[in-house]
Amino acid sequence: MEDALNYIHSAYRKGAAPGLTRIRALLDALGNPQQALKFVHIAGTNGKGSTAAMTAAILQAAGYRTGLYTSPYLYRFTERMQVNGTEIPVEELEAVTAYVRPFADAMADPPTEFELVTAIALEYFARQRCDLVVLEAGMGGLVDATNAIGVPEAAVIANIGLDHTEFLGDTLEKIAENKAGIFKPGGQAVVYPAVPSVEDVYRRMCRERGVRLHIADFSRLRPAGHDLEGQVFHWDGLENLTLPLLGEHQLHNAALVLTVVEVLRERGWTIPDDAVRRGLEAVRWPGRFDILSRNPLFILDGGHNPQCIDALAKNIPAYLSGKRVIALTGVLADKDYARMYQPVMPYIAEFVCITPPSPRKLEGAELARLLTQAGARATGCDTISQGVALARELAGPEGAVLCFGSLYSIGAIREALEGQ
Repeated sequence: MEDALNYIHSAYRKGAAPGLTRIRALLDALGNPQQALKFVHIAGTNGKGSTAAMTAAILQAAGYRTGLYTSPYLYRFTERMQVNGTEIPVEELEAVTAYVRPFADAMADPPTEFELVTAIALEYFARQRCDLVVLEAGMGGLVDATNAIGVPEAAVIANIGLDHTEFLGDTLEKIAENKAGIFKPGGQAVVYPAVPSVEDVYRRMCRERGVRLHIADFSRLRPAGHDLEGQVFHWDGLENLTLPLLGEHQLHNAALVLTVVEVLRERGWTIPDDAVRRGLEAVRWPGRFDILSRNPLFILDGGHNPQCIDALAKNIPAYLSGKRVIALTGVLADKDYARMYQPVMPYIAEFVCITPPSPRKLEGAELARLLTQAGARATGCDTISQGVALARELAGPEGAVLCFGSLYSIGAIREALEGQ
């Protein structure tokens, strides 16, 4: 697999270059594998991965051969392409990459890394004869590589926020318009509720494109209890649904998914209530308020922007009340870290700051200095392994370590924890 990944990561490292010309040319050269597939296309800023995972789990429980395409990966590249919950086998990734490579190499304007990976995934899903593919957009929607598909069974927009503003626009309305680029004439749109001005954007674009709009209604969902093992809730006539994913925001994502299920049923897909129940019960989505160990309680969360941290700040009193909470955190320098940490400051006893393994990193020592200036107790560590050890020591057996700030750190944190 190393050769395949070296090719994917380095041969076309041209950064973000939005546009559909290259991906369409590459897919055309491959014989347009996407035309043999049906899709649920999901865009959004926060929660789109969890939404995709829940949707795929329900479709699989309903008996459909289900593809799932997500990004980024946390531990292994193969996480990004799954069929019925199983990651693409190494030999399949090697074979499909070898097949796609000469077509990509022959292009005068070569594809970006994300475009190349998207083409590989679509070819793989076509070879696997998937009934439905849950396709998560990378960034935005309008000119995201995943938007090279035709009209999806449902075009879904999860919660949106201000992120990637240099590409998508500097207001929620501009970002909404970009993400709503996945709405295609004659299709069905399912969206997460938003402020009126954003919902107006969705309505306008649906009118212009002849798309039927469905806005998830959170009032249809009634929470019935939660603990560190999961949540129980009711949805209309469905009682006592169980969801292993924690946090009120995951209930909102579930409401979005259940609205998608209703749209798919209208489209002729057979999804029994029992499949909804079993799918939600079985869903796994690592790195989202994910409990890795119990002594001390060690929780890994991929929250890396202000919206994610707002959700995290609600989870701390809901799940960690009475515990001494130590934050193990690192952040990218281009994130709004000055705003990010404010919501969680009242709940954190001490911050242990690490440096994410990314060229865009903010040094852990600098983050510790900034947090100290803001009135927090913070220590910078030279390595992630040192940070894990210090955080566990500070928490003590009855406390909790809460890791957040950057998706790039998750794999290294888990590896260090397992080593200790």
